[in-house]
Amino acid sequence: MSDTEKWSDLTARVASALAMVVVGAAGIWFGGHVFHVLVALICGLMVWELVGIVRPTQERRLQVVLGVLAGSAVFAAVYLPVGFALPLLLAPALVGFGQLERNRTVYMIFTVMILLSGFGMMQVRDDMGVGWMLWLVMVVIVTDVVGYFAGRAFGGPKFWPAVSPKKTWSGTAAGWVGAGLVGLIFSINTGVGLQLIGVSIAISMASQMGDIAESAMKRKMGVKDSSNLIPGHGGLMDRFDGMLGASVFLLIIGQFIGFPPGMG
Repeated sequence: MSDTEKWSDLTARVASALAMVVVGAAGIWFGGHVFHVLVALICGLMVWELVGIVRPTQERRLQVVLGVLAGSAVFAAVYLPVGFALPLLLAPALVGFGQLERNRTVYMIFTVMILLSGFGMMQVRDDMGVGWMLWLVMVVIVTDVVGYFAGRAFGGPKFWPAVSPKKTWSGTAAGWVGAGLVGLIFSINTGVGLQLIGVSIAISMASQMGDIAESAMKRKMGVKDSSNLIPGHGGLMDRFDGMLGASVFLLIIGQFIGFPPGMG
């Protein structure tokens, strides 16, 4: 691959990334209803994309209905006690499972991941504040950005060429290092202890697992991008697949280890 080919999509990626950073930063900063609406919109659009991937010839009405249902469910869930929120978060997965003609299990698993991820992000912002939401976002972004540049700069053995031909072990490992540095910086400035470095690396790995799972699903369905909503990035699932893995993982481990580490 020539140098021109390596960096051919960089301009579009950077422009789209800057736009997403501005919108995302504003949502995180304002929090509350603004952040809830933003997350619900993203979740709804990702489920809309998912239906288009698993059943591309399905009538568009069902795609829209399931997307609206998913976004509405995750938005309503954050205002309810957890005991009532949980069945609401799972309902769109079961509704779609009963309506789709094929690839039902794929739809169900990814829809649950999307809604739990959105719920987890809103919980982090509402309960822990701007700082820890920024930590989560920074770990995922640094993992992706450092991995992108390191993989193209250093190359080397591919991580899983049959599913994700551009990913390399050098980029994967570089993402862990970048996430660890984010954890180190936050641990120094928050006083939560150096365990945060390990947690950050684990979150980085979980985000990469989310990325890999989405790539494998798309490969199985025979599509390159989840949609064309974001120039240079494909769709929202292509951009937020890492956040799916990271926030669901944090939602789970937070129940066991106490978070932030050293303060829980």
